[in-house]
Amino acid sequence: MDAIQLFLNDHARVHSAAVGGAEGNAFIEDAVLGGLSDEQLRARPGEGLNSIGWLVWHLARTEDLAANVLVAGRRQVLEEDGWLERLGLSRQDIGTGMSDDEVTEFTAQADLSAIRAYRVAVGRRTREIVSSMRPEELDDIVDPGTIERAFADSVIDERAQWLRGFLGGKTKAFVLGHSATGHGYMHIGEIMCLRSLLGARLPV
Repeated sequence: MDAIQLFLNDHARVHSAAVGGAEGNAFIEDAVLGGLSDEQLRARPGEGLNSIGWLVWHLARTEDLAANVLVAGRRQVLEEDGWLERLGLSRQDIGTGMSDDEVTEFTAQADLSAIRAYRVAVGRRTREIVSSMRPEELDDIVDPGTIERAFADSVIDERAQWLRGFLGGKTKAFVLGHSATGHGYMHIGEIMCLRSLLGARLPV
């Protein structure tokens, strides 16, 4: 199995079946989001905690930036097909650095069904991009200009300055592995904790 297929298999596991299809054998996202009401998706069950809806959006935005801008050097999914309007949002940043009040405002404002659909669209685009790459391209270093443009275009908020160092000088393999898979596992764990706090048991 080459590195491309390894990534695609791992990527499928942190998305829904609508993204991974037969390649995924876990579909963690289907399980952790299953059976939740809109009220539960918007709930913040403790001071300083995110909502599940916000986390799904943040996962999608981070992957959109990573796969399309940093790896492929192309427009984001968010910039196509009227996604900002469909999401009910005016901001296009990935959410890193948001204040507590901003998370609360976002959680009340965003269209939850559109967030789920956007996450699927981003996941499918990532798979198209990576499937078209040669394994050796994963060793390419991310163009630092794309990182600076992400800050200039407010895709990354200026309050998230640490991302310059985190992303700078990294390979495309690192950026994809972190932002499209590892980041997913991390926040899916957070969603599972939030479900527990909300008293929403995972579906069997």
